[in-house]
This record gives sequence, structure tokens and C-alpha cells, in this order.
Amino acid sequence: MKPLPTVHGQEDLDFGGRFKVERLDLEFSNGARRIYERMKPRGRGAVIVVPMRDADTVLLVREYACGVHRYELGLVKGRIDPGETPEQAADRELKEEAGYGARKLEVVRAMTLAPTYMSHQTHLVLASDLYPEKLEGDEPEPLDVVPWRLDALDELMLREDVSEGRSLAALFIARELLWKRSKA
Repeated sequence: MKPLPTVHGQEDLDFGGRFKVERLDLEFSNGARRIYERMKPRGRGAVIVVPMRDADTVLLVREYACGVHRYELGLVKGRIDPGETPEQAADRELKEEAGYGARKLEVVRAMTLAPTYMSHQTHLVLASDLYPEKLEGDEPEPLDVVPWRLDALDELMLREDVSEGRSLAALFIARELLWKRSKA
């Protein structure tokens, strides 16, 4: 494995507070030097939750997605607030968005969106042993909760209203993990 590039300098760039960008002066093992810029996360990252209603059924939510100006079907997700663990954030978001809590929460792995220029990480959390509990969230309207069978992910991945890569990746990772566990 190659050694990591040497950092000769770093500088925070100010874009009016909306985005945090860091400029890095890097030298690679072959002597090449480059300037890279990366977006730095605000806060402690995010969670994406795979809430299992039962062994075969995940709960999805339908919410307005401003970036594409339509309603999207996907997984519960949100920021990790200061002082929260990924498990606590996942349970809170699940209660706010889907109206369920989880007695069992497992962080499966961290995922990145665009690791070549963003350091933001989203923690995939598997939630099971659900029970009804609703918390007030920041959504402007109640979200639709849609049960979906894991054995029908091939149908879900081709729907026009399911386009978020994190949700798709998390669903396939969770399905494979649960399938392997059921065979053990």
C-alpha cells in the first residue's frame, strides 16, 4: 500500500459560513505536489437507518427532496447532534420521521458520499425490535411510512422516486448482512 501524501500546508477557506472548505498542499510519494480542496463536515456526521419491521420488511419514508423538487422514497436519515452517539441519533431520527423507536440498534459501518472531495461520513445503523413512539421533528409535514420487503429491492432500485445513493447502498448492505446472519 502506498504511503499517504505529506501535508505541507492547510488553509480554511471562507465562503460565508454555508460551507467549510479546506485547501491542502500535498506531496505524493513520487514527489508530485498538488493542491486539493475538500469540503469539511459541519458537526459530527449523519446517520442512515435501516428500520426492520420484521425479518423481511424494512420501513421507508417518503419526504420532499428540495434538490430534485419531488417526493423521494428512502430511509430515515439525519444529523448526529452534539453529544449524541450514532445509535442515539438513529433512534431519535427514527422516532421523528417514522414514528418508531428501536430496542436494538447496531452501527454496521460508516459510508462516504464523495470521498475524493468530502470528508463527511454517514453511519449506517440497523434498527430492529421496533415499537411505536413519535417525537416532534423538523419536517414541515408528516412523512409517509412505506413497508418494503427486502426480497423486492430489485423493484425498488428501478423506481423513479428512489434515487438517493445512500439509501440504496444501505438497503443492499443490510440485506446481505441479514441474509448471511440467517445462514449462520
